[in-house]
Amino acid sequence: MEGTTYHVPVMLEPCLHGLALESERAGGRNFVDVTFGGGGHSRAILDRMGPEDRLWAFDQDPDAQANALNDERFTLIPQNFRYARNFLRMHGVTEVHGLLADLGVSSHQFDAGERGFSTRADAPLDMRMNPGAGVSAAEWIAGATVEELTRVFRLYGELKRPDKAAWAVKDKEVRTTGELKAVLGHLAPRGKENKFMAQVFQALRIELNDELGALRELLKQCTAMMPEGGRLVVMSYHSLEDRLVKHFMRSGNFDDQVERDLRGAILAPFHPITRKATVADEAEQASNPRSRSARLRVAERTAIPAQS
Repeated sequence: MEGTTYHVPVMLEPCLHGLALESERAGGRNFVDVTFGGGGHSRAILDRMGPEDRLWAFDQDPDAQANALNDERFTLIPQNFRYARNFLRMHGVTEVHGLLADLGVSSHQFDAGERGFSTRADAPLDMRMNPGAGVSAAEWIAGATVEELTRVFRLYGELKRPDKAAWAVKDKEVRTTGELKAVLGHLAPRGKENKFMAQVFQALRIELNDELGALRELLKQCTAMMPEGGRLVVMSYHSLEDRLVKHFMRSGNFDDQVERDLRGAILAPFHPITRKATVADEAEQASNPRSRSARLRVAERTAIPAQS
C-alpha cells in the first residue's frame, strides 16, 4: 500500500525543518513518528537522517502495517502512542531527540468507508482507530446517557444545541452512519448540513478513541523522554487539540499556568520556536484539502525539569 495514496503528508517541509534533522550527534539520534499512517512523513525523515540515527514509528491502526518501510534504521510499533515511552524503553530507547505527531484521522481512514469515519458513505458506525479494541460508536451510543451524549456533542462537536442532538439520538437504533445522519438530519442548519454532520462525527470519534486523553499523556511523556535541545513537532486539526499543545509548549501544563523566575523568564520544560502556529500555504491548501485546518507547532526542550 503506497504511502502517497494512503495519506498525503501535510506541511511536510515545515515538519522536517521543525525536527532539526540537519544537526548531528555522535552515536546517532532517536526520532519518533507517533502517527505513522501511510509513512509519508517517516519516509522523508529517513531520507534526511544520518546513518547512525534511528526512527521509531507508532500506529495502532492495523491497516498501517502494510506501509512499513524497508530500512534497517526503521521500526514500526503497532501500539497507541499514549504508551510510547514504555514501548520505546522496551526497545532500549531512553532518549528521543525529535518527535512528530500528525493528529486526527488519515486520508485512508476517511476514504475507507467501512471504518465509519466518513459522512459520505453508509457503513457500520464504528469509528475506532484500532478496530480490535474497545467498543464501536454504535455500541457507545446505545449505552450512553443523555447527559453523556450532551457533553460529547458540546465539548467535542461544539454543537449549538447539543442537548437536542442527544435527545434525538437517545434510544434510537443507530447501527450505521446513514442511520445516524437520518436521526439527526432535521437538526442541521439549512445550507450547513455537511458541516453539522462533520461536527457530530468528530465528537463521537474523539470520545470513542479518547484522543485528547492520549494527546495529554503523550505530551507529558515528552518532558521525560527528551534531552535538552530535543524537538517536539505537533500538527493538530481542531481547536481543542491545538489549545492543549499551545498551552503545554508554553507553560508545561494544560491550564497554561506560567511560572517565571525573578527576572521574569518563563520556567517551562519546552520553549516554543514560533509564537503562532504555522499553517499550510495557499498552494498546499488547494491541492490537499485536509491541510486547510492544520495547525503546526514546534517546541524545543529546555534544561528545566518537568513541573510537579
